Amino acid sequence: MDEKKTLTDSEKYAQETDRQYRYMEKASGYVSSLAEKLGRTPTCCVTTFGCQMNARDSEKLVGILEKIGYQCIAEENADFVIYNTCTVRDNANQKVYGRLGVLNGYKKRNPHMKIALCGCMMQESSVIEKIRNSYRFVDLIFGTHNIFKLAELICAMFEQQETVIDIWQDTDKIVEDLPVERKYPFKSGINIMFGCNNFCSYCIVPYVRGRERSRNPKDIIREIEGLVQDGVVEVMLLGQNVNSYGKNLEEPVSFAKLLQEIEKIEGLERIRFMTPHPKDLSDDLIEVMKQSRKICRHIHLPLQSGSTRILTAMNRRYTKEQYLELAGKIRRELPDVAITTDIIVGFPGETAEDVDETIDVIRKVQYDNAFTFIYSKRTGTPAATMENQVPEELVKEGFDRVLKTVQDTAKIRAARLQGKVVDALVEEVNENDPSYVTGRLSDNMLVHFPGTADLIGQIVPVSLDECRGFYYFGKMVDKTDEEP
Repeated sequence: MDEKKTLTDSEKYAQETDRQYRYMEKASGYVSSLAEKLGRTPTCCVTTFGCQMNARDSEKLVGILEKIGYQCIAEENADFVIYNTCTVRDNANQKVYGRLGVLNGYKKRNPHMKIALCGCMMQESSVIEKIRNSYRFVDLIFGTHNIFKLAELICAMFEQQETVIDIWQDTDKIVEDLPVERKYPFKSGINIMFGCNNFCSYCIVPYVRGRERSRNPKDIIREIEGLVQDGVVEVMLLGQNVNSYGKNLEEPVSFAKLLQEIEKIEGLERIRFMTPHPKDLSDDLIEVMKQSRKICRHIHLPLQSGSTRILTAMNRRYTKEQYLELAGKIRRELPDVAITTDIIVGFPGETAEDVDETIDVIRKVQYDNAFTFIYSKRTGTPAATMENQVPEELVKEGFDRVLKTVQDTAKIRAARLQGKVVDALVEEVNENDPSYVTGRLSDNMLVHFPGTADLIGQIVPVSLDECRGFYYFGKMVDKTDEEP
């Protein structure tokens, strides 16, 4: 008897990719039939809530939808609407519920309309139960692990009368070679890993995104090479904790080593990454950035709290002193790098003295920018059941103090480049003045300057003439005009 051949992971994923393309052909038939009934091309709208990984997932959804015959539009009264949801904070959930009421009105006027929900919010069993009971007009529900199955799920949606629900609790599958419709032709996000193993006590992400899974470095390199051939000059490497990249591969590869290999790709001009965890940011990464010509001068280094006591309760696995030592090392070794951060105010048990500790870190690190949030209780996380939940008025008081300190220190940092000529990647025509374009600097700051749409996607030298707090006004200069 012949022994069955054991397939490698790459062969398994290639089989799944082929399978999904067959479902795309089948789904195209359903969309064609709908087009005949409507007398026009069916429309779709994908609305994204949440992080850059969600934005990347939405590009995959749009790619598949256009492949099977939908025309994507911005309006939510389309024939097929998908909400790609976030659940990091409760207000993100409430926003989705509010929008669903509007969609129900659209659907009553359009009997052919289909509504789908996917993303992190759908990984919560309480959410699924609420939708089943209160939002029965939703046609399709799926989660974070099976985005690649969209065409297959659409077929099921057309074939069944009841709501199609397909939620996976976890997965080891990474299926990436499917159609993608990028928002920008000149830059792209790249998933290098999925999931999170950190289990910070306030965070729902490990429960909805699953355990860490790293992509094969050869697949990442191949994808980026293809993007560069398609006109991409900047990539953003995405993962819940990119510093953990490669630890679960059969042949482990460090994040620093991956960056070195990506740097070798000809035609690629810029490399960004999001998000590292302070406990895993290595000296090797700092050294690679120091030697790099392509890695952007920006590190997002989430603090969350400056109090070691609160950091311990958050399960962040570093102290205030360790964080300050790391930030100091980055400032010494990479003096031109912008450091941004995330801060949570109002974690259970936080006192005014703990907020003082956070403000002390802000003053010492001198962040270039910070995303400051009020603690949001997430059911299912350890922090949600902690005693000493902080009263709202005390949270607001601490939040205002932290925010003012961030703004005061960041304005000083922002102005450090005034008068210099730096390269900017032109991203769009300015939304407020069409005679201007908006470019992004290596350190992630924006600059607005006179220009035309034909500059979009180009990296051009710009004189930073006037700092307006968190952005610049300037003008494009000839390279011959730059200082030697």
